[in-house]
Amino acid sequence: MNIDSVMRMAPVIPVLTIEPGLDPAALAETLVEAGLPVIEVTLRTPGALDAIRAMAGVEGAVVGAGTVLNEAQLAQAIDAGAQFIVSPGLTNPLALAARDTAIPFLPGVATASELMRGLDLGLERFKFFPAEAAGGLPALKALAAPFGNVRFCPTGGITEQSAPEWLAHSSVLCVGGSWIVRKGETDLGAIGDRARAAARIRESAP
Repeated sequence: MNIDSVMRMAPVIPVLTIEPGLDPAALAETLVEAGLPVIEVTLRTPGALDAIRAMAGVEGAVVGAGTVLNEAQLAQAIDAGAQFIVSPGLTNPLALAARDTAIPFLPGVATASELMRGLDLGLERFKFFPAEAAGGLPALKALAAPFGNVRFCPTGGITEQSAPEWLAHSSVLCVGGSWIVRKGETDLGAIGDRARAAARIRESAP
């Protein structure tokens, strides 16, 4: 499995900040059953690594660690069972460490210079972040134009309503979606409904 195959599994990757009150394994089962098997758990809460461990045991789930900032967090995420790594930015030490482990790696970029640095490191798949704050879809189109082989997972500020337009662009393989699980939400039924709608989101792409 490489990062390209991970990005092509579903149109939306739920971006989760795990909070108390929600069973991570049950959440992963809900998302997989709804058609969103790729799950990003951000390392922003004390329980994130334990959540990755629990979710990684769910059949069909492809669980990654997000907000990975350095080599120490990379090692912790891999030890917890993460199957891919997402970072908000791109640094040489983290990129080289990820390459040494051979784990699928999706670093964040927002400028041509960052993108070129990634290409120099042998990378062609990137997270466009923060997508809306960095200029939205017009900015991504301009950034993607000189780099024909590059593909993106835009993340940051994308909504259920705006996702189809992003996904319609040829450089976008998937989007990161924080709307799938709302802050403090514990209703797996509501989460499942949004996840099923997200799994079909390409059907409404322009």
